[in-house]
Amino acid sequence: MAKLNAKQRIQTVIRYLNGIESMQDIAESVGVTRMILSGWIRLYEAQGPEGFLQSYTNYSAAFKMEVLTYMNETGASSIDAAAIFNITSHGMVRDWKKKFEVGGYDALVPKKKGRLSMKKETKKSKKTATPTSTEKSVDSVKTLEARIKQLEMENAYLKKLNALVQSQEKLQPKSKRK
Repeated sequence: MAKLNAKQRIQTVIRYLNGIESMQDIAESVGVTRMILSGWIRLYEAQGPEGFLQSYTNYSAAFKMEVLTYMNETGASSIDAAAIFNITSHGMVRDWKKKFEVGGYDALVPKKKGRLSMKKETKKSKKTATPTSTEKSVDSVKTLEARIKQLEMENAYLKKLNALVQSQEKLQPKSKRK
């Protein structure tokens, strides 16, 4: 599939709107599918040439909900909704619909991507967040008790595993060497 810039897409749509060539012929000559060309035509009819000029953007959950509400009320397809609301991809609208059906409104809220930042603690935040000595001792005692309990469980598990391995070795017949 060929990547076309906005100007080339507009020229392709105008070729179709002139009515001289069929959609299939134009799609083949440009190197796209009929479905993609159909989406471009709908976008051009709804937004005009400006519809092709928008670049990547983040959409808010409220905007996504507005698009899905419009689709639900009018029965519009994801392709039509993408053209009307000037969304770059109709597949994105379908994804929003699936996410909304599974997770509700919360699934539409954009989430931060990438790694978490490593922020250094300032001296002020250390002073205000410093627990008292009694709180430290209570926390350390609880931490140590939890660690002891974990080690005891691990020790019991290893003992049972060792006993199981030994019983398996006893059950296996020893082969004699010739």
